Amino acid sequence: MTQDLQPPAAPVDARASRRERLAACLVRARAGDSAAIEEMVHDLNPLLWHVARSQGLDASTAADVVQTTWLELVRRLHEIRVPEALAGWLTTVARNEAMKVHRRSRQLIPTDTVELPDDPGPDVVDDLVAHERARSLWRSFAQLSERCQQLLRVVAQVDRPDYTAISEAMGMPHGSIGPTRGRCLTKLRELLLADPLWEAL
Repeated sequence: MTQDLQPPAAPVDARASRRERLAACLVRARAGDSAAIEEMVHDLNPLLWHVARSQGLDASTAADVVQTTWLELVRRLHEIRVPEALAGWLTTVARNEAMKVHRRSRQLIPTDTVELPDDPGPDVVDDLVAHERARSLWRSFAQLSERCQQLLRVVAQVDRPDYTAISEAMGMPHGSIGPTRGRCLTKLRELLLADPLWEAL
């Protein structure tokens, strides 16, 4: 059974730490600390931008959607009941606004305001981030050479790959499989680090 390559999952404690840090920013922003909002923007803007773009919006329209999302936050700072759900709340607002703009541009629905969401669960943004990291991984994987793709797919099937079988199946010298695998993984890592979305997430 083929085992798909998966990006490493973010440690649970790292996710919790991120939620706690953003929650603290929200509390500071409510107290009038403008630097807290700047910190939130720096942290979450790439994610909100991607959410807007994923609805088929051009760059200019997506930028408007992201700006509107932050304005909604400023207007509703005291209405978010669970500070730890901040990222999920912003993501949902951005998606709703992007859908509204996209549909309005296609004249499919009236231009009335989309109802703002209730606070989503704190894990909503984690699921979205995992999904987007997987997309980023496969986008980079597709840029590898065909030989690298084949080798990494074969190696990923089992915990301890049989290099003899791989050598026979792929026509590669037994001793070159490990080094070639290492070079392919290094190239994949370089492609991922060059992807702004992967870095942002």
